[in-house]
Amino acid sequence: MPISFSSQPTRALRGRGAGVTAVLGPTNTGKTHLAIERMLAHSSGLVGLPLRLLAREVYNKVADRVGKDAVALITGEEKIKPPNPRFWVSTVEAMPRDLDVAFLAIDEVQLGDDFERGHVFTDRMLNMRAREETLVLGAATVRPMVEKLLPGAHIISRPRLSMLTHAGEKKLTRLPPRSAIVGFSAEEVYAIAELIRRQRGGAAVVLGALSPRTRNAQVAIYQSGDVDYLVATDAIGMGLNLDVDHVAFASDRKFDGYQFRKLNPSELAQIAGRAGRAIRTDRPAALLGAGGAARAILAALAGAGIREIRIANRNRERAEALAAVFPATVYDWDDRERMLEGCGLLINSTSLGMTGQPALEIGLDRLPPNALVTDIVYRPLETDLLVRARARGNPVVDGLGMLLHQAVEGFAAWFGMTPTVTPELREHVLAAIRHGV
Repeated sequence: MPISFSSQPTRALRGRGAGVTAVLGPTNTGKTHLAIERMLAHSSGLVGLPLRLLAREVYNKVADRVGKDAVALITGEEKIKPPNPRFWVSTVEAMPRDLDVAFLAIDEVQLGDDFERGHVFTDRMLNMRAREETLVLGAATVRPMVEKLLPGAHIISRPRLSMLTHAGEKKLTRLPPRSAIVGFSAEEVYAIAELIRRQRGGAAVVLGALSPRTRNAQVAIYQSGDVDYLVATDAIGMGLNLDVDHVAFASDRKFDGYQFRKLNPSELAQIAGRAGRAIRTDRPAALLGAGGAARAILAALAGAGIREIRIANRNRERAEALAAVFPATVYDWDDRERMLEGCGLLINSTSLGMTGQPALEIGLDRLPPNALVTDIVYRPLETDLLVRARARGNPVVDGLGMLLHQAVEGFAAWFGMTPTVTPELREHVLAAIRHGV
């Protein structure tokens, strides 16, 4: 019989990461969105989040998708528990320990090294598992900790979906609209908010000390565009998804409960990373094309809450047929460049630009430089549209992701197994494309 010379604790440690997937990357990589989508693909699930306000935001998104009777919210302040919820959204500290769920996710696991909260995040990482799929989400810097605590875990790295740039110092009264100003005490936050109200007309305030109803109302005021400035504590760095274009630091020092100290690089990056979103729901999205792919894209954009969708197609009648089903404004093909004004997202779903097809002729001068540009064409992978967009500073996404992710649903339907799209899978498909397969 085979003999193992490993001690029992060592064998247990090796199995600790079995069945766990760690999704790591900087801010704005879609990690929390991935957790929501994966949870809703299962029969039941639990997601643990670092902030009460973020838990409320995710609860609202899940409730909009599956109904309030199917989802529970558990935090230190709020408890919304229908009779038989399938999905649970919670702060990490309040995660129910006795649930048997198919899916589990723990967000912002880099807080495992926090002096006060770290023991809770570490405990959840080590001891909480789902029947079918367990995700841990966090910053790329936490990878060594994950590899040590969860040996055998499958680690996926995700790139940031938008570009960050340093804008230098600015006076408070010179900050552009859609800015978040981060202070490190309640007194500082209220003083800054009052100055902005006097000089610029209004600001929303987000503090952990506010009641849930007040915090939610303040976030809603900012998100709706009623005010263009948000003043908050550094808690917004923990994954709160706001439509922020600029982040300004009122100071680079904070009191951490024990001493005043300078912010460390990871804290600066976490907070600054709130600037820029992959998809801005408050800006129009422009779609080129009106085929089957365009129909699916329109459904996804509408489901994501994009307030204004613009569509242009060489055959206007086909675009109008889609606009009769989805909330979209149709533009003439000759007006496709004018359609780009103020957009936060541009999608090409036509075959123009594909190998063997005519080029996509469209100027990008009217497209904002921070708008995301994506092309569902994947032959060539880097289309002329993406090359020109990248050259002017726009973040870009190629069409291979669409190909891979749409295959997931088909694979699951045929074989009863849900594959995971990984960087290794992408490289494998890229190699096949390079060899003409």
